[in-house]
Amino acid sequence: MKHTLYLVIFIINTALSIFGQEKQLTPLSHSADESLLKSETYVMDWLFVTDTTEVKIGEVVTQIQKKNAVIYIITQVKMKQSKSEWVDSTTVATGSFKPLYHASYNEQRDMVLKFDKQIKGYYLDKKTAIKTEILEETQQPFFDSNFYPQLIRLLPLKDSYSASISIFDYNPKSKVGVIAATVKNTKKTTLNFNKTSIPVWKVEVTDDISDNNVLNTYYIDTRTRKLLMHEIDFGGRKMIMRLSE
Repeated sequence: MKHTLYLVIFIINTALSIFGQEKQLTPLSHSADESLLKSETYVMDWLFVTDTTEVKIGEVVTQIQKKNAVIYIITQVKMKQSKSEWVDSTTVATGSFKPLYHASYNEQRDMVLKFDKQIKGYYLDKKTAIKTEILEETQQPFFDSNFYPQLIRLLPLKDSYSASISIFDYNPKSKVGVIAATVKNTKKTTLNFNKTSIPVWKVEVTDDISDNNVLNTYYIDTRTRKLLMHEIDFGGRKMIMRLSE
């Protein structure tokens, strides 16, 4: 009887744990509102923060185009101390946001990923001139790690909203494969933007890319769902991406 009681308690606790877990967001299961994603081009100033001083170190230009059944996202990073640009191109399917293609080029490395039943492409380390052919098998659905920051502003945000997002990232110096990004906390607040107080969703996110050691905080306009500011906190240091208008 005593063993039976322990078994019942174990089953109940296990069931409560399972039902208490949030379902991970994937292209096969998500509640993102695609209508909130518009074809547009916007610029964000990239700032490094020391105490209360902000120093502009570059800017990020993002182009979003929705054509037929595909969403194209092109990001150009222009650093003040570098003559070369960092260009990322990402394409995903409309509706599901299933990844189709991702290319990234900068002065340190080039990378191309083509998503199908397998993930094929290459990674070229420009410092060593070593080119690695990529052929990855995955057993679960995922979003491209380069797309998930856009996905966040499309989610049904509300106070205390949290979620786990399945993403794929390729970085031979850290992790390769299907990992997770975690929306840790969401709350409605206001942001002083261009001398105007704007209602925003403040969304805190970490991911396995940085072993959850980097805190990304997104400030998203509650009405337009535009990303107004993105704070990056890591190792006691801070950077800010702020919409330039």
